[in-house]
Amino acid sequence: MSTESGEATVVKTYEVRTYGCQMNVHDSERLSGLLEDAGYVRAPQGSDGDADVVVFNTCAVRENADNKLYGNLGRLAPMKTKRPGMQIAVGGCLAQKDRDTIVDRAPWVDVVFGTHNIGKLPVLLERARIQQEAQIEIAESLEAFPSTLPTRRESAYAAWVSISVGCNNTCTFCIVPALRGKEEDRRPGDILAEVEALVAEGVSEITLLGQNVNAYGSDLGDREAFSKLLRACGAIEGLERVRFTSPHPRDFTDDVIAAMAETPNVMPQLHMPMQSGSDTILKAMRRSYRQERFLGIIEKVRASIPHAAISTDIIVGFPGETEEDFQQTMHAVREARFANAFTFQYSKRPGTPAADMEGQIPKEVVQERYMRLVALQEEISWDENKKQVGRTLEVMVAEGEGRKDGATHRLSGRAPDNRLVHFTKPDEEVRPGDVVTVEITYAAPHHLLAEGPTGAVRRTRAGDAWEKRNAAPAQPKGVLLGIPTLGVPAPLPVAASGCAAPSSS
Repeated sequence: MSTESGEATVVKTYEVRTYGCQMNVHDSERLSGLLEDAGYVRAPQGSDGDADVVVFNTCAVRENADNKLYGNLGRLAPMKTKRPGMQIAVGGCLAQKDRDTIVDRAPWVDVVFGTHNIGKLPVLLERARIQQEAQIEIAESLEAFPSTLPTRRESAYAAWVSISVGCNNTCTFCIVPALRGKEEDRRPGDILAEVEALVAEGVSEITLLGQNVNAYGSDLGDREAFSKLLRACGAIEGLERVRFTSPHPRDFTDDVIAAMAETPNVMPQLHMPMQSGSDTILKAMRRSYRQERFLGIIEKVRASIPHAAISTDIIVGFPGETEEDFQQTMHAVREARFANAFTFQYSKRPGTPAADMEGQIPKEVVQERYMRLVALQEEISWDENKKQVGRTLEVMVAEGEGRKDGATHRLSGRAPDNRLVHFTKPDEEVRPGDVVTVEITYAAPHHLLAEGPTGAVRRTRAGDAWEKRNAAPAQPKGVLLGIPTLGVPAPLPVAASGCAAPSSS
C-alpha cells in the first residue's frame, strides 16, 4: 500500500490492556482512539499480545499491581524478540508512580507515559521507533483534558463522559490524588456539548465520570454545579438514561438528591463508597463522614426515590480494625441493605499513610472477616432482588452481559436501577441499545430472570447505531512510515442548553 506521494504505508495492529477503575477504562477508549486516528487497527480479540503495539494502561491501587504488570511484560519479551518492530508501551497510574523503574526492570519496553499526557502516545511510539531507544515522558500536571482527544468507544449505545479529573481528598488508603493530581473540572457547557454530540451519534445512556463525581463544582466555585448538571442532562432530547460514579458522602447534598428524584432520565441507582461502618476506622481513613451521616443519606435517597438500588465499596481489615469495628461495618450493611457491595480485603498501597500504620491485621483475620461480610451481603442482595419479582421493567438490551445467553436462548440487559436482567429472546429482532418490557419471574443474588414472553420491543436510535457500527468495517487507512498524524476531533457544538457555570471526592 502506498500514498499518492509515494510514501509507503502499512497496516499495523494494536492491543490495549486495561487494569483498574472506570477512569482507566475511559482513558483506554482515548488511547484506542489516538492509535486508530494515527492509522493503527485493533488486533483481533484474543490475540494475547500478538500485535504490533501492545499498551498497558495500569492501576496502582492494589499492592500486587507491579507484580501483575511485570509478569505480563515478561510473557511478552520472547514474543517481541520474534516479532521485529513490535512495540510495548506502559501508561496509567503505575507508570506515573514508577517512571524509570519500569524500563530498568523491563528494558524491552519502548514507551512509558503517565496519567497526564496520554495524548502523546503516538508521538512517543514514533520517536522510540526512529531513535531506537525507550521514551519516558511523565507530565506533572494535565496537558489536555482527555475528552479533547479522539476516542474509540467500546459501546455504540452507552458512553462515559468525564466531568472532572483528579481528587482533592486525602484518604489514607488511596494513592490516586498523588497520581491523578488535584481536581480539575470541565466547564458545564463543554460537558453538555459532548453529551449532545454523543446523543446525535445514537448514544442513549451516559455515565458521568469523576474521581469524586459529585464534588464537581469545587474547582468552578459553585457548590450546586453537580445537581445543575444532572438537571441540564434531563433537558437533552434523546438521552434516555443518565448515571454517575462515584460520589463521595461528604458532597452528597440535598440538592443532588432532589435533582435525581426530579429528573426523569437520571436513573434510580446510586453507587456510593462507604469503605467502613466504624467511626474509628473512618477517622483513621480520613473519610470526612461517620456512619450516621452515611446511613442518613441513604434514608433520604430512599424517601425520595423508593425503588433506588444502592451499592457501595467496603474495605475489610484496615490497619487497627478490631472485631468491634468490623461489627459496626456489619451493622451498617444490615441497615443500608445494599443491592450489592464491592468488598475488598485491605491491601497496602505503597506511598500511602495507611501502609505504614501500626496495627496491620494478619491475613487470616482479614480473610475470615471478609468471608463473613460477603455471606451477609449475598443474603441481603438476594432478599432485595426477590422484591423485584412481579415487577414490570424496561430493560435496555446489552452486549456481552450474558455469558450463557446462547445456551439458554435468552438476551441480557440492564434495568433502570442497573440490575442485570436475563430475559426470553423475543421472536422479533432485538439489538443492543433497544429497549424491551419484561416481567421479572425469578431472582438470584446477582441477577434477575424474566422467563415469560417478552412484552413490548422498542427499536431505538441506539440500536440503529449498534447496527451501523457492526456493518461491514471500513478499510483501514494504515500507518504512514513517518510521523503519524495526530488527530484532535473537530470542536463539539455548543450546547443549546446548559447549567449555570462556575461554581468533586
